[in-house]
Amino acid sequence: PPSGSWPGSKYTVVTNTPLIREKPYLMLDANGKYVVRVSSLRTDTLGISWANGPTPGTNVSLDTFYLAQANLDNAATLNAALAAGANLLFTPGIYRLTNSLQVTRPDTIIMGIGYPTLIPTNRNPVMVLADVDGINVSSLMLDAGTTASPALLQVGSVLSTNRHTADPICLYDISCRIGGQFTGTTTNCIVINAHDTLAENLWLWRADHGAGASPLWTGNPSATGLVENGDNVTIYGLFCEHHQQFQTLWNGNGGRVYFYQSELPYDPPQAAWSHDGINGYASYKIADGVTNHQVYGLGVYGVFINSTAACYDVVETPTNAPQVNVHHLIMVYITGQSGSEMTHVINGTGNTLTGGVTTTTFNQLWTNPAFAVSTTTYGTNINIVVPTESWHGYQLQYKNQLSDPAWLNLGTPMSGNDTWKSFGATNNSISRFYRVKAN
Repeated sequence: PPSGSWPGSKYTVVTNTPLIREKPYLMLDANGKYVVRVSSLRTDTLGISWANGPTPGTNVSLDTFYLAQANLDNAATLNAALAAGANLLFTPGIYRLTNSLQVTRPDTIIMGIGYPTLIPTNRNPVMVLADVDGINVSSLMLDAGTTASPALLQVGSVLSTNRHTADPICLYDISCRIGGQFTGTTTNCIVINAHDTLAENLWLWRADHGAGASPLWTGNPSATGLVENGDNVTIYGLFCEHHQQFQTLWNGNGGRVYFYQSELPYDPPQAAWSHDGINGYASYKIADGVTNHQVYGLGVYGVFINSTAACYDVVETPTNAPQVNVHHLIMVYITGQSGSEMTHVINGTGNTLTGGVTTTTFNQLWTNPAFAVSTTTYGTNINIVVPTESWHGYQLQYKNQLSDPAWLNLGTPMSGNDTWKSFGATNNSISRFYRVKAN
């Protein structure tokens, strides 16, 4: 990885990827037939997936796919194909949908080539994913319609309770656009209710130019880019821009985000862009009830070219949750009208930015987070489970008596990666005191 430490070095380096499944892709099999390669779920990985041969996974015959064509298909034909058990492969084009695509079968694959554009025309979400294992959606542009949908993509329902740790719902290269090619509106871009969802490269944009960008503020209405309600959701590359309330609202526990880029709205009147007596809305809001969250590498930018508004905090987190951690945050005021400002970077701390191109950074919200240790004993064996963080190492240690002069290492150290890891030890019925040391 690049050398140096942040912010002197612009890079945020995370040693191991905690959880990843590469998105499905077209390929030719050994017989020269097109198949869709579905990669295996991998944990705690470092380096490329094909270092020791082909990326682990399975081939899915193209015969299992319904080939969608914009000049022939609509919501009825696409839902009929899904109901019949088919996967969907969207060819390039613009698809106008009077009803939501209902994806209910586990492990359904929905993929696009050439970024096909899907547009709701009847206040409906473009797509609703059921709370089932392994649904995989990739490479789509979701354009907001001219009448507001509750969301463009809904993952699970508000009643979602299933766990998907072994086979998560996966989202890749999903772009949501409100305005730009025509005036559009939606309440939210993506709402994730399902637990354990895995996502990579989500770009959720309210237009700051093009169709609908005028009249200011009332053009292209959109409240929030991402509303996240599920537990243990992981996102690599989240981009939320210009929405009229929180850009990202995170309500679930155990969330992880690696790289976040956001630009605040460029056109807010202060009276409309305020809540609970607070100027503006934070870009990244972790709800007050969240107790565990990790986010690495956040950039939030202000371009108030059509506004004199102030944003009090660009990031808000619970102030009494020591396992909510924000690492490597940069706030940049790029330009704006006189009187506009970014007041604080996080929770009322950080320098006020106004005028010119100015920057402030924040390294880490909690430098010494509290760790809960769960211990289970099996006969003469002991198993200690610890929540770990990237950049920290963990070593199991013991004493036979607390009065002993030193703690002794037991086994080899582990590196953290924002997941729970377990230490096992055999104590042969000897009374011992154990601890896990983090550094």
